[in-house]
Amino acid sequence: MSLDPVSVPDNATSAKAARLAVGAASLGNVLEWFDFAVYGFFAAVIGKQFFPSGDEASEVLASFAAFGVGFLARPLGGLIIGRIGDVRGRRTSLLLTIFLMAAGTVLIGVTPNYASIGIAAPIIIVIARLMQGFSAGGEWGGSTAFMVEWSEPGRRGFYGSLQQVGVVSGVLLGSVTGATINTVLTPDQVANWGWRLPFLFGGIIGPVGLYMRRSIQETPAYRETAPAPVPFSAQAVGLTARAAGFTVLWTVAFYIYINYMPTFTRTYAGLSGAQALWSNSIGIAVLLVCIPVMGTLSDRVGRRPLLLACCAAFIILPYPAARFFLSAPSFAAIAACQMLFGLVISLYSGAGPSAIAEIFPTRSRTTLMSAGNALATALFGGFAPYIASWLIARTGNPIAWVAYVMSAAVLTGLVILSLKETAHEPLR
Repeated sequence: MSLDPVSVPDNATSAKAARLAVGAASLGNVLEWFDFAVYGFFAAVIGKQFFPSGDEASEVLASFAAFGVGFLARPLGGLIIGRIGDVRGRRTSLLLTIFLMAAGTVLIGVTPNYASIGIAAPIIIVIARLMQGFSAGGEWGGSTAFMVEWSEPGRRGFYGSLQQVGVVSGVLLGSVTGATINTVLTPDQVANWGWRLPFLFGGIIGPVGLYMRRSIQETPAYRETAPAPVPFSAQAVGLTARAAGFTVLWTVAFYIYINYMPTFTRTYAGLSGAQALWSNSIGIAVLLVCIPVMGTLSDRVGRRPLLLACCAAFIILPYPAARFFLSAPSFAAIAACQMLFGLVISLYSGAGPSAIAEIFPTRSRTTLMSAGNALATALFGGFAPYIASWLIARTGNPIAWVAYVMSAAVLTGLVILSLKETAHEPLR
């Protein structure tokens, strides 16, 4: 693939081009992650519709297992779509991911339930989740590389944080949509047909994201270094493993405190379905607001202080916070606690995208970063809600899952300690 040398525009033109490209990519990112996240907010209903057993705990476990299956395809998607991003360009990979995600989302929304078509129903749901997972595996690394590589000088942390702004905006949109549906409709209406609405909505808005991404330009960093992605080697494997370790706490904290919390607070803290989703939405809103602030802060003080502070918080806070959830089960108290965790997660989500991108050279960034992130997410994050539910069922202790979060914080903290500070170094 031959590319012309990139011209050097004046600073004003370059900054404008960066803002337009990142803005279009971010909007597509919002739609992509709305599609992927909404499944988690309707897990209990989906369990009854597609994995009926007569036992609520078993249905939730089966539904979260299907949620986790989507993550098994993420490493493969990270490798294949990431390779496309390194060989054919970031823009090409981002067009592919949003198409696949929209298709998988529509498939979930239109699939008849188990009572209608039997075993074919859960099989189709699993296939749709695999499609979504394959897409998400490439989307995360592709969008992160795209935004970091378009960053203005001295603002790499801020631009990288916009990737997480897109992710969290999509999750927040899914949570608010779920909360609205549970508020406006009766439980029977939600169970019968209301749960399908966000999936159909996601499929409809998919073409909008596809259109926006067709208009974006390739990143200057990629145009300067392409072609010739770095071949796989022992060094590449080591870098991928480092990215995986970097991601463990990030993904566990996100999927426990964002995706699993509505189920936990509804089941064990006495909130209604609507209250659980609204309190979750408040916590996500705090996370969303704080991410770019933390990204900007990381440009000034470095990535490592924020990342290590997040690890320390998730070693100290999970147990007393979980006890608080159960001892003060009011909407206001739980929402306040979820706001705190939104702030803590923003430490990592603000500094993390630029920090992980800075580990890799440009010509292999999307392949290796996507693979490492997707592997950790598949092994530790995607099944986090399932693991939390399993630990509770196994031990009879509703807060048994906090040990999982704390262990993830220790592991990732050790990885961060092994990394040098890269905030003020040029991209490789």
